[in-house]
Amino acid sequence: MADKKIEEFLPCPECQGGRMQHQAVTYMTYIGEELISVPNFPAWVCDVCGRREYDNQALNQLSLLLSPNAGRNPGRKPRLSRHEGNKPKEPRTVKPD
Repeated sequence: MADKKIEEFLPCPECQGGRMQHQAVTYMTYIGEELISVPNFPAWVCDVCGRREYDNQALNQLSLLLSPNAGRNPGRKPRLSRHEGNKPKEPRTVKPD
């Protein structure tokens, strides 16, 4: 038996006449004033009006990658350098009455 490719179609919520088809598209967004483009991004695209709905899981993963804290361990505090942690304390002076 040959494997058949099963394509899932959803009605378009925009034009109601087209069908949303799963495709890989180029996703573009701005971060501040910088344009970011991501090729081969999963989306549902209407074959009539072109409306795009992006995959939520892929959007969440992209958001994590592009966040300012990407690659940082959120549970760790920055360590003091050797010089900052081992500074001698200033001697206290006592004034006679």
